[in-house]
Amino acid sequence: MTPEQRSRNRTVLAAMYLGAALTAIAALFPLVDQAVLADHLRASYPGYEPGAIDAAVSAYLVILATVGALGLIGWLSTIWAARAGKRWTPWLAIGLLAIALCIAIAGLTVRDVSGDVGLAPLLGWLLVLPCVPGVAAVVLWKRAG
Repeated sequence: MTPEQRSRNRTVLAAMYLGAALTAIAALFPLVDQAVLADHLRASYPGYEPGAIDAAVSAYLVILATVGALGLIGWLSTIWAARAGKRWTPWLAIGLLAIALCIAIAGLTVRDVSGDVGLAPLLGWLLVLPCVPGVAAVVLWKRAG
């Protein structure tokens, strides 16, 4: 392996570790600051009782935590495959990136029955953050190939 290839591999791995960290942040933020989600739901559904808002917040938290956990599993699997030198790693990364982009786009654009975006915009944009290092990793692999 040439010095340039080693450097590129380190850069790709750094991007993937950054993506995993951003995924963890995106997954933990709604749990730490539930007010963002609750305020968004109260604004979207002013007639909802506090119990209904709490139930909706809980449902969103479960969904976002599940998406975050699956995202972390995806990052860790891709990092493992890259470190192990698996030839199919770029395909795994491309597939997971496509899934992540679909989830992020859905989080930003899907409208609820209220007519408002279902997920608080801040939380939707947090879903986009881990995609940036994912794109960087895929582009770097593409350049190497």
